[in-house]
Amino acid sequence: EVLTDELNQKIEACDNLTDLEDLYLPFKRSRKTKAETARKNGLEPLAKIIMAQRADDLDFIAGKYLNEQVKNEVEALEGARHIIAEWINERTDIRNMLRRQLERYALIKTAAAKDASEDEKAQKFKDYFDWSEPLNKIPSHRLLAILRAENEGFIRLKIEIDEARAIENIENKSIRSNNACSEQIALAIADSYKRLLFPALSNELLKNAKERADEAAITVFAKNLKQLLLGAPLGEKNIMGIDPGFRTGCKVVCLNAQGRLEYNETIYPHPPQNDVKGAMHKISSLVDAYKIEAIAIGNGTASRETEQLIRKMRFKNDIQVFVVSEAGASVYSASKIARDEFPNYDVTVRGAVSVGRRLADPLAELVKIDPKSIGVGQYQHDVDQIKLKQSLDSVVESCVNAVGVNINTASASLLSYVSGIGPKLADNIITYRAKNGAFHSRQDILKVPRLGDKAFEQGAGFLRIRQAANPLDDSGVHPESYDIVKAMASDKGVQVTQLIGNKELLERIDLNKYCSDTVGLPTLEDIKKEIEKPGLDPREQAKVFTFDQNIRSIHDLKTGQLLPGIVNNITNFGCFVDIGIKESALIHISNLSDSYVSDISEHVQLHQQVIVKVLDIDFERKRIQLKLHTQK
Repeated sequence: EVLTDELNQKIEACDNLTDLEDLYLPFKRSRKTKAETARKNGLEPLAKIIMAQRADDLDFIAGKYLNEQVKNEVEALEGARHIIAEWINERTDIRNMLRRQLERYALIKTAAAKDASEDEKAQKFKDYFDWSEPLNKIPSHRLLAILRAENEGFIRLKIEIDEARAIENIENKSIRSNNACSEQIALAIADSYKRLLFPALSNELLKNAKERADEAAITVFAKNLKQLLLGAPLGEKNIMGIDPGFRTGCKVVCLNAQGRLEYNETIYPHPPQNDVKGAMHKISSLVDAYKIEAIAIGNGTASRETEQLIRKMRFKNDIQVFVVSEAGASVYSASKIARDEFPNYDVTVRGAVSVGRRLADPLAELVKIDPKSIGVGQYQHDVDQIKLKQSLDSVVESCVNAVGVNINTASASLLSYVSGIGPKLADNIITYRAKNGAFHSRQDILKVPRLGDKAFEQGAGFLRIRQAANPLDDSGVHPESYDIVKAMASDKGVQVTQLIGNKELLERIDLNKYCSDTVGLPTLEDIKKEIEKPGLDPREQAKVFTFDQNIRSIHDLKTGQLLPGIVNNITNFGCFVDIGIKESALIHISNLSDSYVSDISEHVQLHQQVIVKVLDIDFERKRIQLKLHTQK
């Protein structure tokens, strides 16, 4: 029988998939192998005789196995070696020994592919045209860069170890004699190593290294995404959004405090039209007409020129001017969500609306965009896409729930990330709201078709209702806990409204008194914290930032300059900083601090305002090296 007691014990002792795969290997016959052909030709008994290592006259013995398929003794011995090579390959002790050698000593080596040095696209991978590094030491971002370069055909990649030592180790485990049999086994071992063992195990090693690099990249992306989604909102203000451009003009939109599009216009202040006067007049009149409180300018083409134009202007009121990341705006403007939201407007208007809304509430706007398009990761298109999506969806959901959602104004995209809601129920909420008007209490939420008790239980605490009759409906307190808050208020002889926000009164409450089998002290502490500052937004307030007006391009930079910048991406090897020019500049991890840095996120955050020092400028490759000077 196939499943012997010994094999069954080995299977039950397995604690990882790799060992189980090794045990399954002898039973895996997915394609016709050289060993399989040799077996069909009747050479397995000869292979067993050789492995017994007692025979001397192998030519005589091999002569007994000649037939129509096996013409002579040389072919017979070759076939027997193929069978032995397969046996060697299937031995778990040998595979594990070679794995250990690979894990400890394997080098990853690269070389430029033919014509790569002349290919302009290949130049960003120039560092890897001749590279060698221990695979167990290589940083995740470098491995992903090398794999991308290989995938795009710019380099050749190979894994190397000391082949002679590896073969000698296998021989020491397999050869017990010094005769004709041992010579054949040595030949079979060399064949097994080169044809079967090394290719399979080096691929496995690289695959495992890639998986670890994927996990590191996904972790970085998730951290960055969380920081981006929890970026500082300006809040409910009348905002002008500008998507700048040269030839096609700057698209200008006016949004009310709820983010609704009130007006759109195109101005042409830059070349080739140069209608500066007309553009300034139009902006000034729109600011007055729509009571604009802040202006958001996209950070793409013509951003600096547009910002300079706006800052020259004198408005009746104090208008704050912000430069906002456009990353992913073009993806949103061409998406189904944008088409459904603005069916009668083109992509340029939708893009400008997205820029304006991002200033008001980054979270509410960014949830409409595939996180991969936001550009705050490293090699996000190269990693395991299923794991990436799971991680990013989890981050978005946790951010949405941490901030809370105004159910009367939230988009379907935002609502879909609330615990227990999802896309279908989010659409149902929007449809119900359009037909019946605003929700007046959390109990009204149960009137939404198909939104049952389970979904309500999961999501109600994250759905806010502004100016509700019950103030707890605009807090993070779940309806299941309302009676506890009422009891706290009653015990202190006040109304719930008098308890909310009353820090002094809340400090005098003994929470242990309200503990039960279903409600523990940690939950009660959360309730107390929430009613002390109900509906508190965990995000900071948006701050105005200005780039150095003298820096317009990479050619304006000089080593030693101190410049203001904004961190716009964080990776495992450092962070990228927007200093107001087309190219992002890098602060390598070694230049973040004078002391050792283990976790970059402990030193800088996404969208943090910093002062940086220019260390080096590579004009040919358009690379800028910075050092963190101070954090603003």
